Amino acid sequence: MHKPRCFLSRVGFFSKSGLLYWCPRKPPDWSQLLLGSACKRTFTHVITKRCQRGQKSQKKPSHLGPLDSSWQERLADVVTPLWRLSYEEQLKVKFEAQKKILQRLESYLQMFNGFKVTTAAPKLEELCCLLQPIIPSPVIDGYRNKSTFSVNRGPDGNPKTVGYYLGTWRGRNMVCVRSNHLKNIPEKHSQVAQYYEVFLRQSPLEPCLLFHEGGHWRELIVRTNSQGHTMAIITFHPQELSKEELCVQKETVKEFFIKGPGAVCNLTSLYFQESTRTRCSHQQSPFQLLFGEPHIFEELLGLKVRISPDAFFQINTAGAEVLYRTIGKLSGVNSNTILLDICCGTGVIGLSLAKYTSQVLGIELVEQAVEDARWTAAFNGITNCEFYAGQAEKILPQLLKSKENGQLIVAVVNPARGGLHYQVVQAIRNCRAICTLVFISCKPYGETTRNIIE
Repeated sequence: MHKPRCFLSRVGFFSKSGLLYWCPRKPPDWSQLLLGSACKRTFTHVITKRCQRGQKSQKKPSHLGPLDSSWQERLADVVTPLWRLSYEEQLKVKFEAQKKILQRLESYLQMFNGFKVTTAAPKLEELCCLLQPIIPSPVIDGYRNKSTFSVNRGPDGNPKTVGYYLGTWRGRNMVCVRSNHLKNIPEKHSQVAQYYEVFLRQSPLEPCLLFHEGGHWRELIVRTNSQGHTMAIITFHPQELSKEELCVQKETVKEFFIKGPGAVCNLTSLYFQESTRTRCSHQQSPFQLLFGEPHIFEELLGLKVRISPDAFFQINTAGAEVLYRTIGKLSGVNSNTILLDICCGTGVIGLSLAKYTSQVLGIELVEQAVEDARWTAAFNGITNCEFYAGQAEKILPQLLKSKENGQLIVAVVNPARGGLHYQVVQAIRNCRAICTLVFISCKPYGETTRNIIE
């Protein structure tokens, strides 16, 4: 950290592989609009504001009217904001956005004492640090292997509508729009969402739109793999229901997807989670397997990877392979280095590079993901990996202290959108054995910018 510019040049600016859909329809002004908005943190923000302005006069969801193409376009603008551009133009917009972010990051670093640009002062559009071209995703249509569907009032006012949100709670214009027209979502995900809606509309229980207003049925998560296996996870607010009443509801939804209309979804597994919070981990509220296989498996970079309901796995599997190969090149690991994988999820980054390094150490908060990583290592015969479950800010300092044997460490950091805990950043800064740091981010601004600067 004595030379921040040198440090920054080692950081790989690659977004997580949720690349947006290609569509040939493009009004002539969209490309310039999005390129111009790249400097304003995110082009998504600009489009979202436009959609919200169009809904300001609509205060009561029950009077919004039937679902039509305008609602579908609004949702597409928010969820896949570049859908009106060709894929090549999308990549240009993303490149310009990353360039603006990196320019801003450099300007922040130049304000610190001791940070001086050693080369001639660059022009406004030039960068001190190297920004590589964006690597395209091999799959751009229906690429998502995980989708989370909400339950709320639709444009027609029906509270048992399954889809994605438009609007805001504060603006009192929250609407749930079906997402089967979104091209980044596989047909299988849309099918399961459609039949979950069918189930809700025949259920005597109400959906849980606001916790304090009662209701029970909540969101649906669908996970799939490249073999077509499908895991569905339903969250349910128990409210004051007895254990016997809960069992009845579990059996009802189970029968619907095994013998009822939902059987056409051909689910590999169905989970049920009793949740009294917006998000609950398996430790806070266990995922209950109603039927099928407890895990879903994926083939990635020659590895068979196990994935639990609660575990993080990159959304675009084919794009993830490109990302992980790039990380391997950036990291420069060899037989004399230790790879430290912070926020490792199911451990795929470390496991895919294990054969090139002396040892892999992974840290992850979600216990199910750590169990998956250990299973994947054992199944694939990888013996030089250790995975630790818990908060990185507590585990990392002691783990680094135990490795102070002169061996160089390559650190890969892949935090959630909220960024790294400051103690994790401090532990990384204090470890002189770390020779290379690769920081992966799907949101390279806000808290992530602060992390990188620190």
